[in-house]
Amino acid sequence: MTRFRFPLLLALLTLAAVPARAGGLVFVMNSGAASISLIDMSTERVLRRIPVLREPHHWALTPDGRSLVVGDSSGNSLFFLNPQTGAVRKRITVADPYQLGFSPDGRYFTVNGLARNQIDVYDAASMKLLHRFPIRSMPSHLAYSPGSHRVFVTLQGTNRLVAIDLRHMRVLWDRPVGNTPAGVLWHDGKLLVCDMGTNGLAVVDPATGAVTGHVVTDKGAHNLFLSPHGKTIWVDNRVSGTVTVLDAASLKTVRTYRVSGGPDDLFFGPDGKVWITRRFAESVAVLDRATGRYRVIDVGRSPHGIFVNPAAPSPGRMAAR
Repeated sequence: MTRFRFPLLLALLTLAAVPARAGGLVFVMNSGAASISLIDMSTERVLRRIPVLREPHHWALTPDGRSLVVGDSSGNSLFFLNPQTGAVRKRITVADPYQLGFSPDGRYFTVNGLARNQIDVYDAASMKLLHRFPIRSMPSHLAYSPGSHRVFVTLQGTNRLVAIDLRHMRVLWDRPVGNTPAGVLWHDGKLLVCDMGTNGLAVVDPATGAVTGHVVTDKGAHNLFLSPHGKTIWVDNRVSGTVTVLDAASLKTVRTYRVSGGPDDLFFGPDGKVWITRRFAESVAVLDRATGRYRVIDVGRSPHGIFVNPAAPSPGRMAAR
């Protein structure tokens, strides 16, 4: 069998990129299919699949909005894509990029190596490794403080949350927060952590790591997202097949949507629709918030991260998912 060298493959992918479309594009990371599904937002049709190496999971938009960075964890690579066409611009080698994100000030780029039990902090401009933190175990999701001085990472294997001081490159604290923590969000001066094993969120003091409260959502609370207007927080409950909408101020449930197939990550479309990956159903749900009904788009195996880019993308609109 003929084996392509990556430069040739990169050239072919670049030539095969679709032109920018008026309705925008949706990128879905198929973790079990070594590909990224590219969907036309206006027609909700899959245009093509972008092949990667092994296992894409999450993404981050560069601070200037010019590149969508997709981490291929077991492929030990970052793919830089044109967010308006899907063209692959370059690939660089990075150890186990499971979850990743740029700091709000654009200075740091943090990579969680879930399989290798390490957290790597890079200089975002040069991609030079600044510091590696050996952390046990299974560093999963991350969130930055608004001032970019700290990054918080959930540790699924030890049921803990770790805080890292980025100015001095040291661990500030490492505290238990529940059972199998995953998604983490800085909100209103506190941290909200999805505890997949305790069916809800832990409310955490970012200064000390102390758990100050709990919010019940549903089974397998996996990830959470602040709505564009900032008034609600959406929690994907992967085991129960539901999405819980919380009032952002009170953290009280205002609505629950049923989305079968293991809702995992989501993104808010510019038209008000919510795009949700269905991890166990090889598809994406496009949810109408008013009616609670959704349309299904088939993608690849184990779809995980999702990025929706409207016709006029806003640089830095979302840091990472």
